[in-house]
Amino acid sequence: MDDPARGAERGGPLDPAELEMIAAEDALDAEAFADDALDAAAFAKDELDEDRLDEDRLDEDQATASIADLELPMPALPGETALGLLERGELTVVGQLHASSNNALLCLATGRSPDGGPDLVATCIYKPVMGERPLIDFPTGTLARRELAAFLASEATGWSIVPPTVMRHGPFGEGMLQLWIKTDDAVDPVAMVVAEDARLRRIAVFDAAVNNTDRKAGHLLPVPGGHVYGVDHGVTFSSVPKLRTVLWAWRGQPFSSSELAVLRRLRDGLGDALGARLGELLAPIEVAATARRVDELLATGVFPQPDPHRPALPWPPV
Repeated sequence: MDDPARGAERGGPLDPAELEMIAAEDALDAEAFADDALDAAAFAKDELDEDRLDEDRLDEDQATASIADLELPMPALPGETALGLLERGELTVVGQLHASSNNALLCLATGRSPDGGPDLVATCIYKPVMGERPLIDFPTGTLARRELAAFLASEATGWSIVPPTVMRHGPFGEGMLQLWIKTDDAVDPVAMVVAEDARLRRIAVFDAAVNNTDRKAGHLLPVPGGHVYGVDHGVTFSSVPKLRTVLWAWRGQPFSSSELAVLRRLRDGLGDALGARLGELLAPIEVAATARRVDELLATGVFPQPDPHRPALPWPPV
């Protein structure tokens, strides 16, 4: 990119050789940022392992009960069944997630089984709009809609990255409701990031398309069978480029033919039904920016590099 300040120093516009040198410097900066991101992820894993050791040393009466300890029903439901239960099921609040910054509530959704069997009961996460914390870089009261927008984009890819998600009225007003995913406790998401697990590539592609500002390792949910879900998409679809993620392992590498095919399908959807649906949830400039991002990804054909002028990592990265 032409730097006016550098041109001013020599009294005129930059020549091609100088522009090439500046571009090379920016590429080196981006590479350094990405290396720092991976180093930070490895550091975070070490810190997390230390924390786990500390927790293991606690007496049983000092330990905090986890959600798993509650033994709540977490069935693996077909997509349409899950969406129907989330949309129409009766909600019962179990409690508030202590670490949530947006007053997320753990709930049970209870509804009729579509085959006439016993009632379905499933654990879900409810994020009421009225509980959202104001942010300086996203409009107030829009995070829940961005979660639904991310689910719709995920469904358009065919990758099922985002768990079933709906917008509905709940005990504390309108909010996002998402199926709670029972993870495979034998798989460590931080270790997956550090090991550059190939299953995370498609999530990196998805994040680049939706401009995910908060892809932490803790937002990756591996499940039995090998699939990996991604959650917490309330800060996506900004019209300003601000990709912050721990998934920089494939930066600059070419997309595979299947990844390109998915990006083309996503772009087609943005010009059709998906774009219309996103237009009900996002600002017009955000939908247009999403289409431009996908166009750029298709034009370059490679995973994006970190922007050396913006933070590359969410913090904390776990």
